[in-house]
Amino acid sequence: MFENRRLERRLQRIEYKLDLIMRHLEITDSPAPPPDSPTRPMSGPAALSGASIAEIDALLAQGKKIHAIKLYREMLPGTSLKEAKDAVEARERPHY
Repeated sequence: MFENRRLERRLQRIEYKLDLIMRHLEITDSPAPPPDSPTRPMSGPAALSGASIAEIDALLAQGKKIHAIKLYREMLPGTSLKEAKDAVEARERPHY
């Protein structure tokens, strides 16, 4: 219980710092698509904001993989179940 609170506070601090950096670099969460881009939303981790990725990572840390996949699909409409599952599992694996 205390571990979850500590992780949540740490995650909030990281998100706050990321927001400050993004504001400083004048980066928005949802950049306007180029005029010649297809209307289908961009898929993959690059399309998610830092907060969305943090939410998915938090769910994975809690062992809620199915909820993380569901959230991924909500954040990127049009994403197939397989694409969402693969993307979430890729976040689940340790990066060396």
